[in-house]
Amino acid sequence: MNVEKLIQLIPEQDIDFLSVETNVNHQVKKLHGAVVFKLLLFSMLNSNKVSYRVMEEIVSSARFIHFLGDRIDVKFNSIRDRICTIEPTFFEQLFHRIFSVYNEYLGEEKSLVKVDSTYVSIASKLVSWSMQNGQKQKNQKQVKYSVSMKGSLPCGVRVFTDAKYISEDLALSESIMENDFVKGTVVVFDRGLQSRKKFDQLSAQRISFVTRISPTARIKDMGKNKLKEPIETNTLLIQKDNVGKLSAKDNKWTNENYRIITATTKEKQEPIVFLTNNFELTTEEITTLYKQRWDIELLFKFLKQHLNLTHIVSRNENAIKVVVYMTMITAVLLLAYKKLNNKSRGFKITKLAFEIELDKLMIKEIVILSGGNPDKVSYLWNST
Repeated sequence: MNVEKLIQLIPEQDIDFLSVETNVNHQVKKLHGAVVFKLLLFSMLNSNKVSYRVMEEIVSSARFIHFLGDRIDVKFNSIRDRICTIEPTFFEQLFHRIFSVYNEYLGEEKSLVKVDSTYVSIASKLVSWSMQNGQKQKNQKQVKYSVSMKGSLPCGVRVFTDAKYISEDLALSESIMENDFVKGTVVVFDRGLQSRKKFDQLSAQRISFVTRISPTARIKDMGKNKLKEPIETNTLLIQKDNVGKLSAKDNKWTNENYRIITATTKEKQEPIVFLTNNFELTTEEITTLYKQRWDIELLFKFLKQHLNLTHIVSRNENAIKVVVYMTMITAVLLLAYKKLNNKSRGFKITKLAFEIELDKLMIKEIVILSGGNPDKVSYLWNST
């Protein structure tokens, strides 16, 4: 699928609807929600490091004027002030809507959901929030992003700056339970989330999950080992698939029963224990699903190296949320393009191919619009 058709999947009518629904354009003359959306999207696709100065230059370029369909005259401080105060819910809901469209187009509605968190640091003297992960860099504060990925695409992101969300028991559990896209599928997360209470809450909400627990966790057996003999995979020797309860606080046991799958790694002969509330999948399927958790590590690498997730455009928390949602929207476009076109090369080449194709598309349309006479579209590059 070419870039033109891919971009046409973005539902313009939904942008207009969400602009009204979230009141994003209240008392705004130039930088409407749709304009800021297109400016950030275009900037992320055409710049290695987005900044307000970069956006100021881009907004006056012929390519962006054509992309937007209009000319606006704004300075970087106006762009900065608007992004720092614009309603982030508009971008959050737009991200969810765009994900839904591409998720359905890719046929990944029932795909596995992977959830994990990552941090971005900033000098502590520049911000007022209190999140500090660890003691090694006392002059640094962190923004925490908990990201959900369904199939090939990111489907959710939560931005945390409050110190209590250093705990994955809080950050990941909220990210899962408040994400509508986890329904009807299986969620995979790592050992950061260990709260027995949260496991029970996920089960109560009928959210199917796969994770790992400590090999030393206290377990009350509630059923016999369902394996008649050990199962050998490429990397594991699986010895047990039991049903049991987990030890919680105050010497209590979990309300729910869980499947506890015990194995040993072939390479290092280390014990490994998988936990799930899914009683329908086979033992091998459970262990295979957990391996797919690695996909979200690759997503983080892509977001940081090629979409500059580590570069904080603003210290303003509102602006951080807006930019993060737009980063996820941009990632949806690029990853869908990669999958639909069977791009076996890396993310860097895929992004470059997308940018080149977008350039060709706009040049072609400008030539058609001008009838071969650049004077007919002089408004695209004249500064006055």
